[in-house]
Amino acid sequence: MAKLKGIEDFIQKEIAKIGYEIDSVSLEECSIKELGQFQLNFAMKLSKIYHKSPRDIAEEVKRVLDVRFKNVNIAGPGFINLSLKDEELLEYANEYINDFEKYIEYEKPKTIVVDYGGANAAKALHVGHMRSANIGEALKRLAKLFGNKVIGDVHLGDLGRQSGMLISQLMEEQPDLVFFDKNYKGEYPKINLTIEDLGRMYKIANAKAKEDETRMELVRDITLEIDKGNVAYTNLWKQIVEISEPTIKKVYNELNCTFDLWEGELSSMQYVDETLKVLKDYLYESEGALVIDVTKDDDKLSIPPLIVIKTNGATIYATRDLATIYNRVNKINPDEFWYVVDDRQSMYFEQVFRASYKTSLVRNDVALKFLGFGTINGTDGKPFKTRSGEVMELSSLISMVKEEITKKVKDEISDDRKEDIINNLTIATLKYADLLSYRKTDYVFDLVKFSSFEGKTGPYILYGIVRIKSLLKKLDIENSRFNNIPNDDVRDIILSSIKLSKVLNLSYREATLNYITDYLFEITNLFNKFYNNNNILNEKDKDTQETYIALLKFVYNICHNLLNILAINEVDEM
Repeated sequence: MAKLKGIEDFIQKEIAKIGYEIDSVSLEECSIKELGQFQLNFAMKLSKIYHKSPRDIAEEVKRVLDVRFKNVNIAGPGFINLSLKDEELLEYANEYINDFEKYIEYEKPKTIVVDYGGANAAKALHVGHMRSANIGEALKRLAKLFGNKVIGDVHLGDLGRQSGMLISQLMEEQPDLVFFDKNYKGEYPKINLTIEDLGRMYKIANAKAKEDETRMELVRDITLEIDKGNVAYTNLWKQIVEISEPTIKKVYNELNCTFDLWEGELSSMQYVDETLKVLKDYLYESEGALVIDVTKDDDKLSIPPLIVIKTNGATIYATRDLATIYNRVNKINPDEFWYVVDDRQSMYFEQVFRASYKTSLVRNDVALKFLGFGTINGTDGKPFKTRSGEVMELSSLISMVKEEITKKVKDEISDDRKEDIINNLTIATLKYADLLSYRKTDYVFDLVKFSSFEGKTGPYILYGIVRIKSLLKKLDIENSRFNNIPNDDVRDIILSSIKLSKVLNLSYREATLNYITDYLFEITNLFNKFYNNNNILNEKDKDTQETYIALLKFVYNICHNLLNILAINEVDEM
């Protein structure tokens, strides 16, 4: 059991002994350090239940808490302040020094599918894909930490209008390819295209389709043919997807994002017919399309019906998302589905989820969760774009950050090590900045600010790690332990760590990583204060120096594991 939870349970049992029942006790950090380390605020709530003065209740509680805690006092109308005895802090610190699992409050494990990434095949990843990848990867790792079985699915956008765009351009540039010969009956050859070709072709095709309705109609026709299973076009499109996949994987690998499943819309097509059988009793025709009514009696806003099949008989995103759910239920049988997607798609996913429950595609006890996120904006407050006004490619943003980081890394670091250090600092910069805000909040990406080695940044956190590793190399005692609490710097770090279980719980319950990024900054700040105030290497008292070494290991254990949740790699020098 986590330390904080253990203390809260102890207090709850003690106040029950004197006749006060309460659902739970929450031990909060005391805002006025002189009054104590922690504060209890339940006396006001109990006063309404038991019709007593909150101050009188607080006095009764104080008497039973005096036995275990020190400096138990009452402030205001009934706030109870208390502090832990140093003996208890030492026992706790020694127990937790190398054991991160003790901070986790485990519950019954679940099977969770996390749908994140969502790259569009045959197109470069843009900055919006970074948010889904960073948040999804971190939430996947966090959910695993809590003992769940978690399956990450990239869910590629490998079907849709981009297929029609690219094939229409290929048709124009290489009209003699056998894929365009309706009478061809043989095996289809391998096409000779590069990822650069695809990028160039898509831009040309997109521009032409916007200007020419005839070209747009051709794009729609090709897309529909693939949807219907046209063998030639489907074979060609699958080859195009295969060309783009290595580049997509390379960028995800740079972000330390890994997926258990590399499935997408194209792979869901094989389940569409079975899915439609499940939906058939709920489908009705509306203006030529097949739709499902997803309204509820208590809706305050109008929720339009979900279109499942278009007027021309083609599938759309919803068809394929429903087919994907059908497949996941049958193959994985998850307890929860987490969709890490741009917040602007919230209405669409509400429709899909309602349709899934209404048609019994999923059981009512299965949780379908939309974990929306805000946008990345430039310093002008608008969505991050290139100078020409186009959506910025993710690789371009990574290059920009790398260039800024390169200016700051020490020149004396050897070239063979420098590249890895710069790469890790670059990704740490991007990830920490991306996860720093509450998930649903838009944020401004300030290149200079977030790449700084000072302040609330990824490089600042990693610099703290570098200091710890450097000291441990010089001082390491294998079985070091906390012998004493020589000063407030040591005490403050130990006290800060006690709330880590609450930080992890909040992050997990609310599916947002800002609690963890905030905490990393807090404990790194406390460590740097300790580092600056104490002569760790030359401490003459052996018991105190051993305590300092134990503290280094204690802080490293916390930071190492939290960085791992965020998928941020450490560095040994900067």
